Amino acid sequence: MMVQDYYQRLEVKREASAEEIKKAYRKKARQYHPDHNPGDKVAEEKFKQLNEAFEVLSDAKKRRMYDEFGDDAAKLGWDEGKAAQFRQYRSGGFAGGGGGGGFNVDFGAGGGAVDFESILGEMFGAQMGGNRRRRAAGPRAGGDLSTSLEVSLRDAVLGAEQNLVINGRGITVKIPVGVETGSRIRLSGQGEPGERGGPAGDLFIDITVADHPLMRRDGQDLYMDLPVTLGEAVNGGDVRVPVFGGSVTVTLKPGTQSGTKLRLRGKGVPALRGGTPGDLYLVIMVKLPEKLDDAAKKAISAITYDSDVRGKLTL
Repeated sequence: MMVQDYYQRLEVKREASAEEIKKAYRKKARQYHPDHNPGDKVAEEKFKQLNEAFEVLSDAKKRRMYDEFGDDAAKLGWDEGKAAQFRQYRSGGFAGGGGGGGFNVDFGAGGGAVDFESILGEMFGAQMGGNRRRRAAGPRAGGDLSTSLEVSLRDAVLGAEQNLVINGRGITVKIPVGVETGSRIRLSGQGEPGERGGPAGDLFIDITVADHPLMRRDGQDLYMDLPVTLGEAVNGGDVRVPVFGGSVTVTLKPGTQSGTKLRLRGKGVPALRGGTPGDLYLVIMVKLPEKLDDAAKKAISAITYDSDVRGKLTL
């Protein structure tokens, strides 16, 4: 019996859209991420529960299985075939279905035998009891694994590679350009090993993008405060600006004010799956000298304005 279902963990309705589920996960992942709550075991457990819920609800097939059968079916990767078999058994559609008879049912020509003891054993994690005969088990796929990874904003913009250790194995993860908090990377065949020749499961990596001390991200756009001198603001001129992967030169107009935004098209975050990248917005901040001699103060005081700088302030 579940203490709290996956929808409750993400605080969304059962009919929530995929986008609503993604937004809810991002919000709560930021709140409980271990890097933001060092040493907090409660937050760490909450984060694990969020990842578990998002892994299922973000996958349309797993979500359907979860909605009908619960978390065990979703975790075990039930497909429509197993689900259909169990529905028919549950409704009494097979010989012995719903009762105490044998579970190994023959569909007839071309159908093959269906071992409901195996199906129910997987779902409930136990043998169903009774003197039931079981056919030889075949290959079984390995389970999926999930982990979390925090990346820098720089790596999210430029892409990168990071090394992880999963169950004692070293794995190199390629961080694609444009990832954001809530993005999920899937590495096929890097999960738990299969049994009896079955394929290995997959590894899912949930991404959190760390805050940057200078850059602010809004979707694919980036914002950065750009300090300029009083002389640059008054007289205008070229200013060199560092950006991820290099630098650019911007031209200030004479009389540039603090708060002015300069838009650099295409210098934001690249689109995750191709397309037009975002923009970089530079917010001008006129930086006054911390110390001025008397001559400089006198010269500045002599500056005149065309109008009262506070003339439009009304409350």
